[in-house]
Amino acid sequence: MSSDYGNRHSRPSDPAIRIFEITPDDDSDLAHVTIALNVATPGAVRVTTEDGSTSDVMVHPGDAFPLRARRVWATGTTATGLRGLV
Repeated sequence: MSSDYGNRHSRPSDPAIRIFEITPDDDSDLAHVTIALNVATPGAVRVTTEDGSTSDVMVHPGDAFPLRARRVWATGTTATGLRGLV
């Protein structure tokens, strides 16, 4: 399948082009920095952002929570069914 967007540079406001399952891990960064997170059940998600800040955020199911996360921590994360949007 061909895409009309293949040669364009992405902007933060562009929609996601990839979704991947996230397994929270205290020791490893994600394979891709996200533009948003999505969860199956509500709860806290401890993240390290692209700039290195670490904090807990509350994410609700059905929402694409805009966030450039490079790590999702197992410790402190209570939400389940995490997906990263890129």
